[in-house]
Parts: sequence; C-alpha cells; structure tokens
Amino acid sequence: MPYDQILAERVRATLKSYPGCIEKKMFGGVGFILRGNMACGVQGKDLIVRVGAENNDAALSRRFVRPFMGVPGRPMAGWVLVAPEGMTTAEELVYWVGLGYKYASTLPEKK
Repeated sequence: MPYDQILAERVRATLKSYPGCIEKKMFGGVGFILRGNMACGVQGKDLIVRVGAENNDAALSRRFVRPFMGVPGRPMAGWVLVAPEGMTTAEELVYWVGLGYKYASTLPEKK
C-alpha cells in the first residue's frame, strides 16, 4: 500500500520547527529520523509515532490511536499508529510529531 503523500508533506512542514530530522524511505512508507532514531513516520494513511514504553498507555488511551504491530499480531511497546481522524487539525499533528521528536531526542545517537 502506498503511503499518504499529503500526510508526509504535512509532517515535513511540521518538522521545520524541529531541527535535525532527516527523511528515509522505510517499511513501504517514510520515516523521520533524529540522530539515527526514528521519531515518527507515515505508513499508508497512518502516522507512526515513537512515544516510548513509558508513554505507551497514555498514547493508546487517546481516540484514533492503536498499537503499531512490528510483527503481525505482536504490538511494539512504545510505538503507536494514529489514524487520519486523530490528526485532522494542525494542532493534533503538531502534538503527535512533537511527542515523537521529544522522545527521539532523549535517545543516544546511533551511528
């Protein structure tokens, strides 16, 4: 399934306020990487956000959010998928992109 180009462009525009991210094609979509760590990405029509295991339950308690399945049937703790309905406004997208960026910024740089 191709990824949502419009959503990817919205994420790119949002990330202009967050320095240091690079874009990389991955998992049939696009990922946005900070110092070697993925912060967020677009897969299909959904936004993937790396929230960290400690923020997992809080993120999943929000509407239109579900676990990201790295392997079918096995949710990856610390990663969530946000459906299009959960990021219809710029403010909602800024929230999710900022959450992913903030978490990725706490991780050591990958070489």
